[in-house]
Amino acid sequence: MGEGGIQSERARVLIVDDEPAICKALKVALGRAGYDVIAAQSGDSALSILARERVDVLLLDLRIPDTRGDVVFELAAATHLHLRHQTLFMTGDISDRAQRLIQACKCPMILKPFELSEMIAAIDALVPLRRRDAGGKSA
Repeated sequence: MGEGGIQSERARVLIVDDEPAICKALKVALGRAGYDVIAAQSGDSALSILARERVDVLLLDLRIPDTRGDVVFELAAATHLHLRHQTLFMTGDISDRAQRLIQACKCPMILKPFELSEMIAAIDALVPLRRRDAGGKSA
């Protein structure tokens, strides 16, 4: 696309959480922060989205009912290598297994409940080159 394709410059975030209210709140907040946002309420639908679309950051709830968050992470990172380092986990309770997973993959984690500003800052930190479109030109 030409230089006029501003929307393609926005970093894309895929939110995976089975709670509709969390998906909606994050979609609105991240959209206002300059991100292109897609939401999935199951692991299976997240994997379906990842099979056909590119995302820059994966925001992943570890506890989702169908395909566990750790399985979604491994499958996503196998086909989208950058997601191995550009995934942010979120969870309401941190089990020993979840703690081991997070330590092993070295991805950041945010505990629920969280402040939206805290979530946006954590996602900003995961988008190194394709920062949110701030109206400036990149070289």
